[in-house]
Amino acid sequence: MNHIKGIHHVTAITSNAEKNYDFFTNILGMRLVKKTVNQDDIQTYHLFFADDKGSAGTDMTFFDFPGIPKGVHGTNEIYKTAFRVPTDAALDYWVKRFDRLEVAHAGIKTQFGKQTLSFVDFDDQQYMFISDELNKGIESGIPWQKGPIPLEFAITGLGPVHIRISQFDYFKEMLEKVMVMRETAQEDALHLFEVGEGGNGASVIVEHNTVLPQGRQGFGTVHHAAFRLENTDVLHEWIERLEGFGFGTSGYVDRFFFESLYARVAQGILFEWATDGPGFMGDEPYETVGEILSLPPFLESKRDHIESVVRPIDTVRSTKVFEKEYE
Repeated sequence: MNHIKGIHHVTAITSNAEKNYDFFTNILGMRLVKKTVNQDDIQTYHLFFADDKGSAGTDMTFFDFPGIPKGVHGTNEIYKTAFRVPTDAALDYWVKRFDRLEVAHAGIKTQFGKQTLSFVDFDDQQYMFISDELNKGIESGIPWQKGPIPLEFAITGLGPVHIRISQFDYFKEMLEKVMVMRETAQEDALHLFEVGEGGNGASVIVEHNTVLPQGRQGFGTVHHAAFRLENTDVLHEWIERLEGFGFGTSGYVDRFFFESLYARVAQGILFEWATDGPGFMGDEPYETVGEILSLPPFLESKRDHIESVVRPIDTVRSTKVFEKEYE
């Protein structure tokens, strides 16, 4: 069995693509590597923020659904997305930066032996930085070289996906038997599961929670989390595996930038399995990636219509110089 390599991406919902672009570009210093549309709802933007090269395992993506209500955080929800930073000292930098820019945060705390910093955006979307200083496991990416964040403090990739679940015994069995994860630690109601090489980029943190009401999806919440597979052959192995365990799946889906499948593995929890390639750099020059509306070949014939229903967003950065901000 070809195992999962780690976290591939996390996709969430924003109330405003422009504010979302500003927050991730100018405050968090992640690189917009693809400005495209939701392939299943072409009037909706789909923005991909990642490392300097758009590497698998580094991207947080957002849908901008017109008119969607605000989500409600609760149980049976993928409720928090983590980002990796190089050192504990990087968290001190981010505390000062968030204080200056008035980004709400919870201060530095320790979770499973790692230093962390939880924070929220304008939608109350939940995030966390996690230090790689004591990390062992799958390698992270490369920070955006020309962004505003000094490279020694910058985001390099995705950390553990946080999930609240009411039926913990079932979910633990699913992670271990179906997804071949292993529980490696527990702190009170939190359980750490790792896969493949493990470490911050290949972990899921599960909170057993029967107190909170059911989470409700909307802007400010996560839509799904995706896991890395090596290639197309491995993807087909996983389609067979999941269906063999009785899960209904999407079957094979070609997203052009990667290939994938989807399955709802528990109430409120949608997972995707996605290939590492082809990636985001094949249809745009490195220098200007993310600056124009990129469409996969199967949507190119609808470009005129798509451009008429999605509002223009200025994402040009190649003509700008971002000074490194040390505070």
